[in-house]
Amino acid sequence: KGKCPEDGWDESTIELFLHELAIMDSNNFLGNCGVGEREGRVASGLVARRHYRLIHGIGRSGDISAVQPKAAGSSLLNKLTNSVVLDIIKLAGVRTVTNCFVVPMATGMSLTLCFLTLRHKRPKAKYIIWPRIDQKSCFKSMITAGFEPVVIENVLEGDELRTDIEAVEAKIKALGAESILCVHSTTSCFAPRVPDRLEELAVICANYDIPHIVNNAYGVQSSKCMHLIQQGARVGRIDAFVQSLDKNFMVPVGGAIIAGFNESFIQEISKMYPGKASASPSLDVLITLLSLGANGYKQLLKERKEMFSYLSSELKKLADNHNERLLDTPHNPISLAMSLKNLDENNDAAVTQLGSMLFTRQVSGARVVPCGSVQTVNNYTFKGFMSHANDYPCAYLNAASAIGIKKQDVDVFLKRLDKCLKTSRKESKKGKVVSEISNSNTGTEQLED
Repeated sequence: KGKCPEDGWDESTIELFLHELAIMDSNNFLGNCGVGEREGRVASGLVARRHYRLIHGIGRSGDISAVQPKAAGSSLLNKLTNSVVLDIIKLAGVRTVTNCFVVPMATGMSLTLCFLTLRHKRPKAKYIIWPRIDQKSCFKSMITAGFEPVVIENVLEGDELRTDIEAVEAKIKALGAESILCVHSTTSCFAPRVPDRLEELAVICANYDIPHIVNNAYGVQSSKCMHLIQQGARVGRIDAFVQSLDKNFMVPVGGAIIAGFNESFIQEISKMYPGKASASPSLDVLITLLSLGANGYKQLLKERKEMFSYLSSELKKLADNHNERLLDTPHNPISLAMSLKNLDENNDAAVTQLGSMLFTRQVSGARVVPCGSVQTVNNYTFKGFMSHANDYPCAYLNAASAIGIKKQDVDVFLKRLDKCLKTSRKESKKGKVVSEISNSNTGTEQLED
């Protein structure tokens, strides 16, 4: 049926299935005689076993989705994976998606592939409209494709950074629709930035006949992000949306899914990929989804949402205890932010030091964002880099409730953060006292001189 099984398979069944696929590839035929330059030969038995002897990869030189005659098993693996993943995207909330394929590149390069495909449709275009999100690979994906990003600064609404719809439309009018390749929007992001206003952007794109590419990096795990994509496609225009395999399906880094609502356009993107491709990302996600089953994946989504509520309530308590506050970002369903005003006011270095303290205590993924940092990426200077705004009102710390997170992760994080904040405050006060004594001594010395 090409759908994810309701209940997961056991490991021995999955391995039997993969071995059956492998023996359909010519490199595993007992009497095979290969005289070409690529015959699926592998020097190491360990490498062969690691890949279940599925050595030929996926696609052909002209199309990543094409069938290889001498690799029927690998081709079937590719087709099944794309079909099962499409089923899961529908299950996660984008019910009208028509086509998708797994590409063995992470999100940034997959976005680049989308932009390069659009180049042939819009030869006069040189700009990409991009509501600002401070993540380097998003920015580089446009530069690598040969386009000029037009950065649209976000607007501050309460604590949230939201899409400036008026600025987007004004820039389209100023540059001219023909000179714009697409609008490049984002769903999943670090608080206090929240998902873009996809419905309004999709309507603008439809009105001006401009393509719309959505960076949905870790949005599959969020029903809210997926709903935004579904609604955007319903009321306006979304040409493709791209999501990471590792962030949404807990597999190794190196793969993404490019999906969309126009089957022929998604096929065009797949044909733009030059050469054959590694089957590893497809193999990893297929094994994972066969192991979980649709019910297992739905359970992971449910647990993630529950953990978000728990992390939110517990982080708010901790913030209150330290005279800080949990920033109010109700439109962000995955990431949270806690102010660090007390540290920031006492000592600029104390904010970044807190990040180092957490990392050395084995807390990974938490981001500490100071005020006013400047970063240059491909000759473009971002003020207030990492905060998605030139001048966000305060320094803050990020934590996210992503798929697979456990209650133990949240509890240990909060315990270690509490200790680090207490230590930072003590050191900050000590530094302030030393500074005051030093200034006092300097004044005395000057009087004596």
